[in-house]
Amino acid sequence: MAKKLFWGNAKKETSASAPSQNAADERVDAPVEQAADETPVVDPASFDPKSRPEITFSTILSDYDFYLLGEGKHWQSYEKLGAQFRVVDGVEGVNFLVWAPNATRVAVVGDFNDWDGYKNPMVKHYPSGLWETFVPGVREGAIYKYRVERDGVVTERADPYGFYAEVPPRTASVVADLDKYEWQDGDWMTERAKNDVAWLRKPMSVYEVHLGSWIRSEADPERLPTYRELADQLVDYVKKLGYTHVEFLPVSEHPLTASWGYQVIGMYAVTSRYGRPEDFMYLVDKCHQNGIGVILDWVPAHFPKDAHGLRRFDGGALYEHEDPRQGEHRDWGTLIFNYGRNEVRNYLISNALFWLDKYHVDGLRVDAVASMLYLDYSRPEGEWVPNERGGRENLEAIAFLQEMNVETHGRFPGVLTIAEESTAWAGVCKPVCDGGLGFSMKWNMGWMNDTLRYCKEDPIYRKYHHDQMTFSLMYAFSENFVLPISHDEVVHGKGTVIGNAPGDLWQKFALARLLYSYMWAHPGKKLLFMGAEIGQWKEWNFDAGLDWELLRYDDTHGGLQRCITDLNRLYREEKAFHDFDFDGRGFEWISCGRWEESLFVFMRKAEDWRDHILVAANFTPVPRRTFIGVPERVDYQEIFCSDSPYYGGSGVGNGARQVIDSPCDGRPWAIEALIPPLGASFFKPIRVAETVASTEAKKTKDGAK
Repeated sequence: MAKKLFWGNAKKETSASAPSQNAADERVDAPVEQAADETPVVDPASFDPKSRPEITFSTILSDYDFYLLGEGKHWQSYEKLGAQFRVVDGVEGVNFLVWAPNATRVAVVGDFNDWDGYKNPMVKHYPSGLWETFVPGVREGAIYKYRVERDGVVTERADPYGFYAEVPPRTASVVADLDKYEWQDGDWMTERAKNDVAWLRKPMSVYEVHLGSWIRSEADPERLPTYRELADQLVDYVKKLGYTHVEFLPVSEHPLTASWGYQVIGMYAVTSRYGRPEDFMYLVDKCHQNGIGVILDWVPAHFPKDAHGLRRFDGGALYEHEDPRQGEHRDWGTLIFNYGRNEVRNYLISNALFWLDKYHVDGLRVDAVASMLYLDYSRPEGEWVPNERGGRENLEAIAFLQEMNVETHGRFPGVLTIAEESTAWAGVCKPVCDGGLGFSMKWNMGWMNDTLRYCKEDPIYRKYHHDQMTFSLMYAFSENFVLPISHDEVVHGKGTVIGNAPGDLWQKFALARLLYSYMWAHPGKKLLFMGAEIGQWKEWNFDAGLDWELLRYDDTHGGLQRCITDLNRLYREEKAFHDFDFDGRGFEWISCGRWEESLFVFMRKAEDWRDHILVAANFTPVPRRTFIGVPERVDYQEIFCSDSPYYGGSGVGNGARQVIDSPCDGRPWAIEALIPPLGASFFKPIRVAETVASTEAKKTKDGAK
């Protein structure tokens, strides 16, 4: 039977010494802590219990809730913990529930009780370590914290399950209603659920965005954009450029803006910097209504040490390990979650499901997976603890990632999980049932590093580094790869794509167009950080908007933007470019050995190999007239040239290319083509049947006129 909790008056405990002004040093006697079968006495500030002496209320938790939380498998724990609206015997209020097993006393304090730690003490449930109280009269927007005491030492903490928070540097949680927004994306959500694994063979080009620095007001550049302003501008822009998805750097609440969101305090709170929860829902909804998927960066690898956060939450190592060799990233100044603890694992997996459920998010890109997988990650010998088998693998983190992937994919068909994993760990995208981690995709950091390093070389020396570009095809289909040129490549002195390109202005932009053309033609999904599409010269600054005024230079920056737009269009329209992104049947080298010319020629194929496209990429500033071996005796049409004047190029290109009966590249036929300097050309076969059909259609159209 559920316990009944009664309202009444509580007496303040007396202190042996005067309280300190610093809450962390304040000491009190006789903490309010009740056994499971005792009836606590509370004094809600907003309700007069004398007016309703007959009212009682039960814990919000059922016996099954207690069981699931203890097992670490309560995947909707966000429906119970934190600040939940309740109506008890006709009285509206908020139920507060927090996990703090080591605490000797917990109270909820806020603007509704004058931040008085004696007015709303909480009841401890044994043996779960959960503390609970119901406060009548509390409404949405109320500001609160938990006042946690252990052995007389008191701290005030933000709610680990808080749905909203004050704008930093303020640190309190805010009561929020996540169920009042009326979603308009029903068609998108229904279609997503039908296409559980359809993304394997669909185009996916991702525009990576930091919400606070995509655009700033010219009149007030210090003011951050709002979620709703971004919904009205960013969505139209992404749709115009033809991206299929946006990926937002972490939007969970974080105290330090300069961390870009990667040091999270409020895992369940969308950051208040840009608006309220319903405003972010509006942004996601607007994306869906315009056919754009939403991916969030998610950070379960570590958390910061801020005093109002999870660090030693109840006076002991609760969410982290006690041993710093297991529980601290010294390089980052952060703490590592204790993945072996049921409640911590439950907290994190529930959080992953929370974003998919409450915010309709379509995917999670999991940050810093490598740091989770290895116990010795960034640690010298002697400063890490081997696993139970004596190895360096973090077995508990591996089990956590596997369970997270099983639950997200099982409960939300059609969503994606993407690993930022920078090592050669085998089976990142392999199903959990087959011993893998179970991710949908993995960032291809090897491709990114090799390709950008190659492009930085002076063209005269690139022939000596030819293998940097061909090596990626040795492992391209070992995982489901995303090709990323992300925010990490435009910070900390790394420069930008345009800035790192050698040569004069024309060569810099020609190389950028060539790099993106090669990237879009290469097997794998695509991701490009904001600003790269307009040729941003300066490194990314999280505290300023992009240099949109660069688009005044139409032949260079504007041309690069148009090139990206057309690449996205081709990628969506041509099945050869996306049908087998993760399957070796979709790629074939025509010639990978022309190292002296720095020329790469390959073929992308759809399921029907006759639906194919030839790609030729010339990484020197010299035009290359060459013969290309082709797989069948048909003519070819150039369908894309990165050197087009439309993109700011010199106009070296090709029209239709007639097939000749001359062996080349191990094939009995060939075409002759002129590959532009620092340029890429795409060729598609012209078939007689298609030509006849096109001619007949034209005749019909002309006759109708």
